[in-house]
Amino acid sequence: MTVNENDSRVSPGHRGTTRRQGNVIGGDRPSTIRDVAERAGVSVATVSRTLAGNYPVSAATRDRVMDAVRALHYVVNVHAKALSGRVAGPVALVLRDITGPSLAHVAAGVEQEASARGRLSLVCATHGDAERENELVRLMREQHAAAVVLVGGAVQDDAYFLRMADYARGLDAVGSRLVLVGRPALPGDLPVTVVDYDNRGGAFQAADHLFAQGHRRVLFLGGDPLLSTAVQRREGHLHALRAHDVPYTEDLDVPGDYTRASGYRRTRDAVRAGLDFTAVVAGTDTVALGVLAALREADLDVPGDVSLVGFDDVPFAADLSPSLTSVRVPYEDLGRTAVRMAVERTEGDGGDAHVVLSTQLVIRRSVRRPR
Repeated sequence: MTVNENDSRVSPGHRGTTRRQGNVIGGDRPSTIRDVAERAGVSVATVSRTLAGNYPVSAATRDRVMDAVRALHYVVNVHAKALSGRVAGPVALVLRDITGPSLAHVAAGVEQEASARGRLSLVCATHGDAERENELVRLMREQHAAAVVLVGGAVQDDAYFLRMADYARGLDAVGSRLVLVGRPALPGDLPVTVVDYDNRGGAFQAADHLFAQGHRRVLFLGGDPLLSTAVQRREGHLHALRAHDVPYTEDLDVPGDYTRASGYRRTRDAVRAGLDFTAVVAGTDTVALGVLAALREADLDVPGDVSLVGFDDVPFAADLSPSLTSVRVPYEDLGRTAVRMAVERTEGDGGDAHVVLSTQLVIRRSVRRPR
């Protein structure tokens, strides 16, 4: 196929009338595709085809067009291209906090998969503010993001389900996709993708390992009892108690925040209160850091006096002293799977709408049989 590059050509004699200051024409407006066409002496259609790279043009024409683009500092209107469907929309990752080690690995997985599919990835933090989450989702909808990935536990109340349903419908209306990672699935037939991991099974493995070693007094440092991830991990722990015929002791079930400070404080208070326990299940590896600090402060050895199991298996877990037995969550795989499933859905390739990735107990040196 050949192209008539002279069709609707602007007279080359007009090129000298263009004045440029910085990246604007005439000092008062951004350069446009028509300015590029005028300077290169070709049609607007030829400029568009050259920049898109999806239509044959001669090498000489391409050189003239690109020289004009550089001379005028012309920038393609990406938003207009997105609206016309000629550019792949970005993938937006919305999470509570970008500093947590586990969430950072989810972000890494999202970025890797988005990059492999030729898409930009955006990372946004809500800092626990529901209104900010609303605003970020609205903004991503306006930007025609390919997917909006919400990460982390949530309070499972009516307000949550209504808000997520509104997100799902609003994003679907513009050809985008809501993806929930580690969040409760939504009831009904809604346009949403859910990528979860086995919290209950992971917590069961942690406690089961301790009970199999002979421990019976296990201090469980769970999370916020309103958050879905904390609820699921506690359910897994209680299941292990029942499986080993270990009676439930309320004093050994201590909820709190998933922070180092909270792990330290809860363990310190348990020791000071004379609470009898030979092992600790920490809700996260970050909580386990606080547990280690409090036990060492009390001159208690891990695992000689108290065994310890964490949850997440973030990279530092293997470098602690002793190395930490922990439940491995495939955080990077969660991010990659979220992008893959969302993009395949928006591109009409179908596929599953709900998957649950497995967790795995990694046994190291922080557990031994009780004395």
